[in-house]
Amino acid sequence: MKRFWLAFFIICTGSAVLGQAAGSPSPLLRRYREGEKLSYKMKAVNQSRHYEIEADGVVKKDASGYYEEYAWSQLITDPPKATLTGASLAFRQPVTLDPNHPPAMPDLSKVEPAMIGPVTDLMTFYVDLWLAEKTGQLLHAGDHFYFKHGTAASWADGQYVLLGEDSIDFDLTLKDINQTDNTATLIVRHVVPEKPQIKIPAEWMRAPVAGTPNNWVQTQKMPNGKFLAAVGKETFDVEYKLSLADGKILSATMDNPVETVERECSDAALTQCGEQRPRHILRQVSITLLH
Repeated sequence: MKRFWLAFFIICTGSAVLGQAAGSPSPLLRRYREGEKLSYKMKAVNQSRHYEIEADGVVKKDASGYYEEYAWSQLITDPPKATLTGASLAFRQPVTLDPNHPPAMPDLSKVEPAMIGPVTDLMTFYVDLWLAEKTGQLLHAGDHFYFKHGTAASWADGQYVLLGEDSIDFDLTLKDINQTDNTATLIVRHVVPEKPQIKIPAEWMRAPVAGTPNNWVQTQKMPNGKFLAAVGKETFDVEYKLSLADGKILSATMDNPVETVERECSDAALTQCGEQRPRHILRQVSITLLH
């Protein structure tokens, strides 16, 4: 689901395990050139809803290092929705693959609801790869690294989504290094931690939905004044094709299944609720470098 890496600075600043291996440069390392321009097309399928959108970026540098700053445009949705607002067109999203530059958290209050998905999905692609670089553990084809994170990340915007959290660990594998086409293939799996750290606001939400502890929760405020509450299990797999020449993302795909149960509730405490309904959500997102 949509995610906003509120807790990611714990990774950036916390664990010594994230130090890069001395004398062993990662083949995934991003080699930035200030002023370099990049454009990506993002496509997504969420149940019956489809969208595609373009992100145009430029490489910049500040006191912490390099980062990429993206502007969003060319949103096409099926079924059709309104075009991007002026605020969304003016929004600029910084992301980075510089292991010395902490990822910046996007301000979701600055964009319309239709943009939360693209903004947080782009953040996911970059945070995963940033972590793979920062660990310095993936040097050869077949190398594997498991990072216990577990801290809840939030995508709540305070208006439509009152509570939205997931809790995951990272399972990273350098699948392939292809010297012929000068590319590397990286797999990052987001898996359920042994003890997820999401908030559980109501007792009925504690029962495991899909054979593991629940690691995903969401409460939305409905137009009728009621609340739609859901809880369950989320995992997703991300596969990258990267350039060995400079480490930029050539393409990436994300498969994101969520198994949940949901209830419509009349109170914010989620104790006065209707019948429980199962819901399966499958999101598939891809980005492709245009130039």
